Amino acid sequence: MSTDDLVTALRDADAVKFGEFELSHGGTSQYYVDKYLFETDPDCLAAVAAAFAERVDDTKLAGVALGGVPLVAVTSVETGLPYVVARKQQKDYGTANLVEGDLAEGEEVVVIEDIATTGQSAIDAAEALREAGAVVERVLVVVDRQEGAAENLAAHDLELESLVTAADLLADAPEDVDVDA
Repeated sequence: MSTDDLVTALRDADAVKFGEFELSHGGTSQYYVDKYLFETDPDCLAAVAAAFAERVDDTKLAGVALGGVPLVAVTSVETGLPYVVARKQQKDYGTANLVEGDLAEGEEVVVIEDIATTGQSAIDAAEALREAGAVVERVLVVVDRQEGAAENLAAHDLELESLVTAADLLADAPEDVDVDA
């Protein structure tokens, strides 16, 4: 699956928007990648699963709740690899686990996430997985906004790999859009 094919799939799902947007980490941006549009579009979801499948080895997969769950589920189906879900916080009921699913001590896990801006959600997920006994070295994301996630992840001994970058998505952005803002 080529980068151009993935960019086309994201655009066909109408997931790239231009305007003034507040981001989850509190910053603002002149563009927004709507994960709910690309994660609910069957064609785009299939393209993402195929691209992730090319990049995972024979490892357990982990999806970051909530956005990474549909991505890890379709990647699991595409590859036949099992997965777990890493929660952002413990629930006060049920098992109260931060990691849901079957995970063995020392098992290698690759984290799958939707969009990386600062990378904090992926860092939190990796830490929860490590506390549960997993070996986590890689984070795969659909879009790297190129706003520091790679550096933040590296500081936690995690390698970031993205299917597409902000530069890929915004190569032909409207002239009045400052993609660096």
